Amino acid sequence: MLRTIGFASLMSVITLTSLGTTSASAEPLKVVASFSIIGDFARNVGGDRIELTTLVGPDGDAHVYEPSPADAVTMSKANVVLVNGLQFEGFLQRLVEASATKASVVELTKGVLPIKMKQGHEHTAEAGSDDHNHGDLDPHAFQSIANARIYVKNIADAFCAADATGCDSYKANAEVYTAKLDAADAEVKVAVAAIPEDKRIVITSHDAFGYFENAYGLTFLAPEGISTEAEASAADVAALISQVRGDKASAIFLENITNPRLIEQISSETGVKVGGTLYSDALSKADGPAATYIDMMKTNIATIKGAILGS
Repeated sequence: MLRTIGFASLMSVITLTSLGTTSASAEPLKVVASFSIIGDFARNVGGDRIELTTLVGPDGDAHVYEPSPADAVTMSKANVVLVNGLQFEGFLQRLVEASATKASVVELTKGVLPIKMKQGHEHTAEAGSDDHNHGDLDPHAFQSIANARIYVKNIADAFCAADATGCDSYKANAEVYTAKLDAADAEVKVAVAAIPEDKRIVITSHDAFGYFENAYGLTFLAPEGISTEAEASAADVAALISQVRGDKASAIFLENITNPRLIEQISSETGVKVGGTLYSDALSKADGPAATYIDMMKTNIATIKGAILGS
């Protein structure tokens, strides 16, 4: 949950620093990405024509992120702000207001066909909370590579609108990167096809893989909803343990952004071993196995396949 302390003083910080800001037409294009996956998309499309700042970095959890005064200053100077949309970034509205940014705030899920969350995982903001309200839509659209192509197109369009002279470069970069996404998509499908259909049920910490499930034919069960803010109740955990035993889940996975305690408990009570770590809402650090979006998708399916098939 965002703390109101800090935001009260943001406007005075911004007022002092904004006196020296450069015009919006200055090069390079100043881009703010809300979290690491979007930052990677932006880097691939923008190349050396953009100056990129990513708010929620590697292994960071955007569900519980608390912006700093420095983030507001960065936002105030941005030309383009790239966000997921679908209420993924619970901190966004307050940060936009505190920064008084005049940047275009671009929701990259525009054009994506959203899916609904699984029954029982609807998440609404509690009274007094910080606008973290997903309704009944799953915001993790980036977990499908087909949707990633839409994100990339939206980024190229946004950069072209902000920097017309660089438009040809942005479009060319997007085309090259989209071809890489197509190749990765094919690899994921081949890997899933190698897993017997009766072994395609897996457990993760929170409900982040609905789009992956729909796109590639695995079934993901999770004790927590789409936001890591909301802890699973004892009844939720008990129900999942019963379901795991009945459905004979093949593997249980940790996530890079969540506490492993709950998954370890479920593993202990069901006898289904932990098969490794999946990357859900954030990339790994640069020296990790999922430092880029494409690496993340390949690493996730390789981890799932290896745990289930023992290879």
